[in-house]
Amino acid sequence: MNRVLITALIVGFILSAGQIVFEAVRTSDEMDDDARQMLAVVRDPATQAVYNIDPDLAAQVLEGLFEKRSVRHAIISHPNNLVLAEKSKPLLKADYRWFTDFVFGEARQYKISLYRPTPQPTYYGDLAVVLDTAYSSELFLERSISIFVTGLLRALVLAIVLYLVYHYLLTRPLKNIISALLRINPAEPGLQSIPTPESHEKDELGLWVSSANSLLKSIEEHQKQRHAAEARVLKLSQYDSLTGLPNRLLFTNYVASAIDEADMSNQKLAIFCIGIDDFKSINEQIGYAQGDKLLQSYAERLLSQREGVHTVCRLGGDQFALILFNVTSNYRVASFAETLLHELSRPFENDGTLIPTSTTIGITLYPEDAGDAERIMQKAEQTMMLAKSQSQNHFQFYVASVDSEIRDRKRLEKDLARAVQEKQFFVVYQPQIDLTNRTVVGAEALIRWQHPEKGFIPPDQFIPLAEANESIVEIGEWVLNETCRQIREWSTQGLNIKVAVNLSPQQLRQKNFVPKVLSILESHQLTTSNIEFEITETSFMENLGDAIATLRQLKEYGVKCAVDDFGTGYSSLSYLKQLPIYKIKIDKQFVRDLLQDEDDTQIVHAIIQLGRSLRLEVIAEGVETEEQERFLKHDGCHLVQGFFYSRPIPADEFQKYCQTIASAAEA
Repeated sequence: MNRVLITALIVGFILSAGQIVFEAVRTSDEMDDDARQMLAVVRDPATQAVYNIDPDLAAQVLEGLFEKRSVRHAIISHPNNLVLAEKSKPLLKADYRWFTDFVFGEARQYKISLYRPTPQPTYYGDLAVVLDTAYSSELFLERSISIFVTGLLRALVLAIVLYLVYHYLLTRPLKNIISALLRINPAEPGLQSIPTPESHEKDELGLWVSSANSLLKSIEEHQKQRHAAEARVLKLSQYDSLTGLPNRLLFTNYVASAIDEADMSNQKLAIFCIGIDDFKSINEQIGYAQGDKLLQSYAERLLSQREGVHTVCRLGGDQFALILFNVTSNYRVASFAETLLHELSRPFENDGTLIPTSTTIGITLYPEDAGDAERIMQKAEQTMMLAKSQSQNHFQFYVASVDSEIRDRKRLEKDLARAVQEKQFFVVYQPQIDLTNRTVVGAEALIRWQHPEKGFIPPDQFIPLAEANESIVEIGEWVLNETCRQIREWSTQGLNIKVAVNLSPQQLRQKNFVPKVLSILESHQLTTSNIEFEITETSFMENLGDAIATLRQLKEYGVKCAVDDFGTGYSSLSYLKQLPIYKIKIDKQFVRDLLQDEDDTQIVHAIIQLGRSLRLEVIAEGVETEEQERFLKHDGCHLVQGFFYSRPIPADEFQKYCQTIASAAEA
């Protein structure tokens, strides 16, 4: 279309230019004809005026000439150049004269001789006029513009008509054919044919489309035959004929690819070697045909475990293997192995008969146990065989220390499930001090676990475990209940104090969390001013929108919230502006090296100033020396907690501590 339009406009421009040149020549001739006719009309009166030497008549003749707008100058003279009459006016001022003067000249002069019609013509003088070309040029310009515009429009209309004709007869059908070709799947070219353009069934386009469709169908048939042959060869060489799973050769390639991907994404993976316990005896009992069916059912059950599983294969006989991706921790691998054992321990049904089986799994980890596909698979098989020689229906890691650690953690997880029911948990309270008057203004409730056999278990061991298996929700609810009970007991004894309870991400994500909090407070006859929640930065950054909604709902009911361990997570001003919090807590790792490490000192100072700018209270935890206290107080942080004042202590000791501090303040 662009080329057609440009070509048409150029041709139209050339033709219009030629017409304009012709119009200029015609206008010039018209000027000359008009001048000759005008002089012919006044020749006789002018001759009479010269003959009679009558200036008045001559002046009248000139006045008549000047009725013509284009006359600029006129003169009637005798043969001896004696002027009988003369008249002039200035040239017409017009913006277009720069062009028309170039074409026609500024003015044109015409002259005729004056004779009397006697038997012998006698010469009496001359009549000369000068015409201003601007008046005739104006008409020329109007006609030229009309010619130019009309020519271009004519060319443009012709181009558009030609374009539309070609578009509907050729371009559009070709575009439709090309679009149909682009939609064809190269792998299956015969599934979709090219439609024949309307009204082109019997012309060249229709013939081309018909031939192309025949060619596509032929290509499709040949591709199907080739793919079928390739698939048969591939399946025979890389897949197990009984179960349809990849064989050892193909699985080795998968492991190598998985290792490359793990290196690129900086992740770990695990290889599971899975063996059916005492499959030889099962075969002898049910027969080899039923044994094959059992193996097929076993493969199907393995394939159903798709969470994080990359590939399942049959190594041979009763041995299978799989790749577990996205290994974030050894504990996750153990959890999956336990789930897999539970799934595979369910009896298999063959022809109405239930066949019980058990499974042993050997596990290797990349990159800890080996760095290439062959060695990591070999170690997984060795681990599985070693595990079978010791017992059945269990899993074992290649490294004994890892295996022992996982088993200890699994046992601890089971003990954790009983800890709440058996009342093995208890709560301690660490005082929070106001440095302005050295009084106890609050406390932080901290959970402790006294295991009946292992003794005291630190929170950093069981809290992550509780968060992983989501038992933290039940534990957190117990802590809140126990804390509210203790607050109520203190209040009856005259100790009114606010207690901060740590809130886990799992609790924050509960839909009914706020109603549950209000219900617990009501059951202990407490108000929302008796308690506050401390949340870490990472707990609400996972789902900031929901966290903000929950915290705002708590705020509406009067429950205040603080950000714990501030500075160790995202520490973003954007979320501080959005979150309905009233306090930030400086993490103890910055307070610990205060005044010794320049960076930590500057960080603490910056957090205090930030809290002051945002009108948030600031509390520092982990205060252990008088120098730290002095710096914090001087820098504007008046709320502190730490071993310098008191360790986390049981409720009765906390009450005595508050009484001691109150007595010291009064003294």
